Amino acid sequence: MAKFYFYYSSMNAGKSTSLLQSSYNYKERGLNTLVMAPELDNRYGVGKVTSRIGLESDATTFKPEVDLYELILQQHQRKTLNCILIDEAQFLTKEQVFQLGEVTDRLKIPVLAYGLRTDFQGEPFEGSKYLLAWADNLKELKAICHCGGKATMVVRLDENGSPIREGTQVQIGGNDSYISMCRKHFKENFYP
Repeated sequence: MAKFYFYYSSMNAGKSTSLLQSSYNYKERGLNTLVMAPELDNRYGVGKVTSRIGLESDATTFKPEVDLYELILQQHQRKTLNCILIDEAQFLTKEQVFQLGEVTDRLKIPVLAYGLRTDFQGEPFEGSKYLLAWADNLKELKAICHCGGKATMVVRLDENGSPIREGTQVQIGGNDSYISMCRKHFKENFYP
């Protein structure tokens, strides 16, 4: 029976690495995967999923208005798909999370979504909120705070490395813009 998974964490826990490893495992067995990523994530070029350790794969991109069920159905009709893997799943809309559930339930294809749980202000992303509510299996991937504890939060930094407390929820960036911290250190930086 196909299941809908949400792998979540703060930044630098290896979400993209895990996604790429899962895709490789399917392909190694002669099975087909569809790797997907939101079009707005252009850190390494549009249509790419890239991990910090150098692994990379082409990805089918999507925008918020795209019906993911229909997109996946069309691809599945051209070539049987055995697994759907979504990078940066926090950027999904509520409707897209529902559509991915339909992929699992109606097309019987496992969906593995990987993303952040919360933004730099400690607020849930729309996609993450509904993934946490509707996925069959929730799996936390662990990141480490500078104190050695489990990092569960993300702090956005300015060009001088100082924490930012205001701004738009979505700002694409990597280690130059964000740092993962435990809740204690997040609070110390966000609520000084």
